[in-house]
Amino acid sequence: PYKGLLTHGFAVDGAGRKMSKSLGNVVVPQEVTGKLGADILRLWVASTDYSGELSISKEILDRVVEVYRRLRNTLRILLGNINRFDFAAQAVAPEHMPLLDRWILERLNAVIRETLKAYEAYDFRKAFSAINQFCTSDLSALYVDTTKDRLYCDSSSSVRRRATQTAMTIIFKALCRLLAPILAFTADEAWEY
Repeated sequence: PYKGLLTHGFAVDGAGRKMSKSLGNVVVPQEVTGKLGADILRLWVASTDYSGELSISKEILDRVVEVYRRLRNTLRILLGNINRFDFAAQAVAPEHMPLLDRWILERLNAVIRETLKAYEAYDFRKAFSAINQFCTSDLSALYVDTTKDRLYCDSSSSVRRRATQTAMTIIFKALCRLLAPILAFTADEAWEY
């Protein structure tokens, strides 16, 4: 009945001990999703090496929440900067973009290839790692920070500003698609905007 079957290791607590009611170390998935949301649990699974034991604890979930917030804020920043940007009418062709905008789109294409390859191999951890690394290092720490002046100081008709908004629109749409298998609800919510 299966075209493929994926198995995973045993879930253990943060100290590597088998979960047990008598030890009081059981993490109930329904409680996690009720308190933190299903995407947090999905992100924990995607960021874990499922070929061995899967450690879960409040501390581990707190770290996952921090990673989730950074990803969500990245999507929020992109949305804020492409607000009222009419891609069909105002987009700048790549050959007319400044070098920085072309560079980030090249990085995005490399991340797309790497992520899709990882998804095809059911290596969710590698897919998530590629997306997260791109968002934290290339996008947030470098590109968004470097292009702030264009976005906030240049006129709305400026080619530099429109080039950045073009790149951000492309990045936003790609990130929503790449994150959808892991953060289904968040990607859908962002896409609706």
